[in-house]
Amino acid sequence: MGFILFLIVGGLIGWLAGLILGKDIPGGILGNIIAGIIGAWIGGLIFGSWGPVIGSIAIFPALIGAIIFVVILSFILKAIR
Repeated sequence: MGFILFLIVGGLIGWLAGLILGKDIPGGILGNIIAGIIGAWIGGLIFGSWGPVIGSIAIFPALIGAIIFVVILSFILKAIR
């Protein structure tokens, strides 16, 4: 159950990051999950683990990390096109 909750929280974090920035994350639901999990990793490296934790993901650092990841991803995709 813990892994499924981890994926759900990762997907919600990725979806919120895309919603806040007004950008679509490529890959749909799978892209949102990946963006949320990578964002949680980036946020954990930069900000540590503070705030509420759901599914072993600290929500606030993960959201900030996912926003950073989506911005970087959008720059890369814009440069490729």
